[in-house]
Amino acid sequence: MKQRKEITAQTLANSEDIQIGYSDNDIVVVDSIQQFTEVNSAHMTMNAVIICTNGKVQAQMNGMKIEMCKNQIAVVPQNITIMDVMVSPDFDFRALFLTNRILQSFLRERMNIWNEMMYILRRHIVTMNEEELRFYTHFYDMLTLTIRNGDGNPFRKDIIQSLLRSAILALCGAMKQNAAVGSSQNLLNDTGSFSSGKGHFQRFLDLLHSAEVKHRTVEAYATDLCITSKYLTSVCKKNSGKTASEWITEQVLEDIRYYLRQTDLNLKQVCDRLGFPNTSFFGKYVKDHFGMTPLEFRNS
Repeated sequence: MKQRKEITAQTLANSEDIQIGYSDNDIVVVDSIQQFTEVNSAHMTMNAVIICTNGKVQAQMNGMKIEMCKNQIAVVPQNITIMDVMVSPDFDFRALFLTNRILQSFLRERMNIWNEMMYILRRHIVTMNEEELRFYTHFYDMLTLTIRNGDGNPFRKDIIQSLLRSAILALCGAMKQNAAVGSSQNLLNDTGSFSSGKGHFQRFLDLLHSAEVKHRTVEAYATDLCITSKYLTSVCKKNSGKTASEWITEQVLEDIRYYLRQTDLNLKQVCDRLGFPNTSFFGKYVKDHFGMTPLEFRNS
């Protein structure tokens, strides 16, 4: 079986090849890698902002090819599987990993921009111009000074989080500009506000992507949002071109793909982990969507 890795705060902190600048329960700041360990695939349980400082890398992210070179930023949401990773010999990076909880705390009402870029427009690569590069370089220097010299400051964690929140907001602004947000695909209006329909769509995405068990009915998600299933389907279709059921299915299939191909859990364990009532139902679901049984899919 190909080598795989689950990217969590714990696996990052325990890696001998990665130089950690700072970590807590919600945040991991990676300064560099001492040596790139060949990992064919990785499942991201945290959101990631990765700055390529040297060399280049290419990979498949949920089936979509991405390439990144020096002075580019890759923005990766949680619950994404990255496969077929290839890097140049001189590849190096700095990265920020965030749980969904802290990301939502940082962005608050601006979380809709993040979700739009990640899940609607799928803009994952940002190229920095000289001015932006200077901004992030100076910002990173401030962050490094705080991390290294702020041990005695009782507000050290708050300062670090404030700096990171500013950086994430700046990055969302850059993504918004680069994506030509005035287009008809955009969820936002000129004032940055959104209607109740767009707000419900936003909250549905938040709920779906943060749920450990995603295999639930549209009615169950709608109940959690205190709206009807018909209305939820309508706002999803209007704002993304996909129904609520299609959004759910897409995420469930990604979880199935990960657990069958990237873990050694048996079928009963995978079935329980994903919220299916029994292995027979799970097998039929996999057969219907992938055209093969779970074992055939795992070995394909």
